[in-house]
Amino acid sequence: MFDPTVFENLKVAFENRLYDLDNLDEIISITGRSDLMDFAVLGRSLSLRFIRTGQPDVEAEICLSAGAEELAGEILEKSVPDPGCTLAVRFFAKMERISTGCERIEAMLNRIWEEGIRVEQTLSFVYPQEEPVWLNRIEAKFHAKLGEENINELGPFIDSVLEAMDAIGQIRASGDK
Repeated sequence: MFDPTVFENLKVAFENRLYDLDNLDEIISITGRSDLMDFAVLGRSLSLRFIRTGQPDVEAEICLSAGAEELAGEILEKSVPDPGCTLAVRFFAKMERISTGCERIEAMLNRIWEEGIRVEQTLSFVYPQEEPVWLNRIEAKFHAKLGEENINELGPFIDSVLEAMDAIGQIRASGDK
């Protein structure tokens, strides 16, 4: 009989929680979903993208992935040095002024996740624009890998993602104040 991998179990847990928030609670609207098997590196990845209902200014994407070593080690029941899945969260927000907004966003994310993350912000805009509106792609990569023992933490984790979305929306709306 097929024994699901840690990735499969976490994937189902994330999907169930996020789709419940979309369909039942109507707190979010899922705007994209990607479930990929990369045959070049034999890895798996899941990305679920969503906005808060009625608040399209900040979009979040939860990304779960597992590489060939983790998947093969688990399937073949071999010891893997650092088993589990990698977790990242991306936020997308348009910003008019960025001089202090980026610093405030990074500080807020480190406060929410207690510095257990690496934050990277990438800014871009469409040329030509007299006064550019910047797209800020904010990525928080978590240092610790997830395992099945973390399934009960997914609800509070998703709540913290929603909290971060609200805070980014407030920072975005306040500009450089």
